[in-house]
Amino acid sequence: MTATYHDPCNYGRKAEKQFGHGFFDEPRWILDQCMEHWVDLHPTKGDQFCCGGGGGAMTTGYHAERIRYGRQKMAQIRATRAEMLVVPCHSCHGQMNSIKAEYDLAGLKVKYLWELVADCLIL
Repeated sequence: MTATYHDPCNYGRKAEKQFGHGFFDEPRWILDQCMEHWVDLHPTKGDQFCCGGGGGAMTTGYHAERIRYGRQKMAQIRATRAEMLVVPCHSCHGQMNSIKAEYDLAGLKVKYLWELVADCLIL
């Protein structure tokens, strides 16, 4: 199964701004250890698009707005032709599952990074 990885705003750009280090390479190393084939989104790392679900947006009730905010992210994912999206962030996971059907990606499997690791540990 081909997978792709989403860089959450908080783990990447925000962490880089606040702490001087964004977590861009570490999750990719994990993907390399767990999967034979995955593709990066374009643009990548600090230039990726926000999923539209962060900053408390998941709890605001503005569902139509969240769908619209996620359109660029969904286009990024569609361009990879990936069947699975790996995310480390709870807000991103919820957002992607919430809006994927709106962009004809209902079959996209959205998996936490820790789930991928757990799957790899099963013998």
